[in-house]
Amino acid sequence: MNISPPESVLLIGASKGLGLAIAAEYLSVGSSVVATVRGDKPTPLHELADREVGRLTIEHVDITEPSQLASLRERLAGNLFDVLFVVAGITNGRDETPANVDTDEFSQVMLTNALSPLRTIEVLGDLVTPDGTIAIMSSGQGSVSGNETGGFEIYRASKSALNQLMRSYAARHRGDERTLLLMAPGWVKTELGGPDARLEIGESIPSLVRVVNAQRGHGGLQYLDYRGKTVAW
Repeated sequence: MNISPPESVLLIGASKGLGLAIAAEYLSVGSSVVATVRGDKPTPLHELADREVGRLTIEHVDITEPSQLASLRERLAGNLFDVLFVVAGITNGRDETPANVDTDEFSQVMLTNALSPLRTIEVLGDLVTPDGTIAIMSSGQGSVSGNETGGFEIYRASKSALNQLMRSYAARHRGDERTLLLMAPGWVKTELGGPDARLEIGESIPSLVRVVNAQRGHGGLQYLDYRGKTVAW
């Protein structure tokens, strides 16, 4: 099936890893991209921008800071995007459980992975075209019914919380015709995924982007993996 790429993409959290790969993929199919980083240090995204002059714009935002989100919204006023994709997230130790995790660390993972992505789409969602797509990077580990092995308990909980918040967002916006997506990229070899991950970036991200593009205009909320298969809640 021939899927037309979006003309414009707003990508939140693209300094490296999956976000960087998604930015590169959208650029490769002809989209223009506004992508964000935290802080002022040079990142691999800046190297990509040097090669894609005029097609990739870098903005700065820490989505855990509401004031920075509000400032970003002001800077982007007047823009419309076909896709808003929130990728930003963090992980923590595989063996940490509610019994031994530091309270501040638990709070930071929940803030970054669950609360802040939803705040982001609340603040920036009106920049998406009426037939556009709002996507958030979730994980297969956010599936409650799919958790049969344990491990990564705090990370899993944060992604499950993200999924629940997104379902609530969808319920509050039933009249909105835009497509809502929770995407599971698979276990990918990145700094976050680690060297033992099963997938290379090239095995996940091009397919994941095609799935996101194919859902444009469908409306409603879906929880999909990088192959387009439904993930069990």
